[in-house]
Amino acid sequence: MAAGTVSRFSGLLGRFQPQLARLMSSGAHGEEGSARMWKALTYFVALPGVAVSMLNVFLKSHQGEHERPEFVAYPHLRIRSKPFPWGDGNHTLFHNAHLNPLPTGYED
Repeated sequence: MAAGTVSRFSGLLGRFQPQLARLMSSGAHGEEGSARMWKALTYFVALPGVAVSMLNVFLKSHQGEHERPEFVAYPHLRIRSKPFPWGDGNHTLFHNAHLNPLPTGYED
């Protein structure tokens, strides 16, 4: 009896197996078109977009120099309770002499 039951189930599964295989393989179509699309998007959208962005930055950087604001010694800014652990202790880590004033004013 057990052998008859097993053959009956295997017969049922055998009928549905080709349909299941067809459903699983349907997602593999059209991959070559997808690669071609992404390659075209890279060349015709991304690279010109980067070029336009570079041109924009270049043109905006040559508009002129900005004048730095006059130094005002506000009491709540540039408070040094102890020296910085690098250099002379008075300059910040990323100090720019043209833009960043010391507590006493600009360096030049």
